[in-house]
Amino acid sequence: MNLAAVETPAGVVDLPRARDNLRRAAAYCRGHGIAWRPHVKTHKSLEMARLQLEFGAVGLSVATPHEAEVMSQVTDDVLVAHPPAHPSKIARLCALPTEVDIKVGLDSLDALRPLCHAGAAIGRTFGILVEFDAGLGRTGVVDVDDAVRIAECAASLPGGRFDGLMFYPGHIRIPRRDQHDRLARLADRLRRFLGALAEAGLPAHTVSGGSTPTLWDSHLLPGLTEVRPGTSIYNDRDILGMGAARRDELAFSVLATVISVAVPRQAVVDAGSKAISKEALASGVPGYGMLLDRPEVTVKALNEEHGMLDLSGTEWRPSVGDRVRIVPNHVCACVNLQDQLWGFENENGAVRPITLEGRGRGAPAAHRLTL
Repeated sequence: MNLAAVETPAGVVDLPRARDNLRRAAAYCRGHGIAWRPHVKTHKSLEMARLQLEFGAVGLSVATPHEAEVMSQVTDDVLVAHPPAHPSKIARLCALPTEVDIKVGLDSLDALRPLCHAGAAIGRTFGILVEFDAGLGRTGVVDVDDAVRIAECAASLPGGRFDGLMFYPGHIRIPRRDQHDRLARLADRLRRFLGALAEAGLPAHTVSGGSTPTLWDSHLLPGLTEVRPGTSIYNDRDILGMGAARRDELAFSVLATVISVAVPRQAVVDAGSKAISKEALASGVPGYGMLLDRPEVTVKALNEEHGMLDLSGTEWRPSVGDRVRIVPNHVCACVNLQDQLWGFENENGAVRPITLEGRGRGAPAAHRLTL
């Protein structure tokens, strides 16, 4: 079976490009003495996680209990970079294999205390990373004193172990050439948190940060010990536009079939919002994706099962039945829309399924709800 036989719409992975992307990230981290803990939210796949570990990842980052359950099959070092704020989620983390070291990023005593109490009740210790707001205004403490207070509690509670700090520079989604000032301000903020913890006798042995847009300049952040890029395994239109990846580093696309050319200067494909995430670019550049081999052709609109290609900027005129490969704006959300992916070594060779074991939430067992 090759790409021509794959029913569309379908997410497809250029495996040589994906492996090259992993080699590049691993080499950068190794060269700067930074541990590489990739986030699995992008690929959701045990196969891809194994590749990351083979290339040198020290462990994996996850966002959900289900991802933790799945990825604990291939690593004994998991960071849950999302506060578990419900008893069911805490119970699922407690139920993970005892040999797996579970670290949790959180920003409140309300999340910390029940987690530690549950761990202590079964003889489990959770590593705690106190998250501070790097500038995105999403999660993370804003004040240094709050970080110290949570760290002190984590260090003193049975079931807890204060490991250090965590942050996500999600506000730095601008071209890499323009990131210097924001990285410098983040570095100053990081120094303040590290200094306050050290003064309190709670040095942060782990400082976990990073993102794909800032990955290649992570060494500019003082005290950073590990990075958690997710998108860099596949990259997408957003990352390309920020200059954090080249076109030959785009490893994921959605294979689609042209189903209509009735409207002038437009082609309609069978990949709509149920196959391509309907997310705009932070830069304001229009469209929800672009063609891999014709970047001047963009996806100008999406309905559930229809994707409208803008042909006004190209001489190319497709026919009904033609196949195209669409690079989405945001690969992580796009992968999550697929039942499985198809991987290939070259476009004319055989394809094989890539299972997305980490997709979905997973059904918690009934007994877990009684915690």
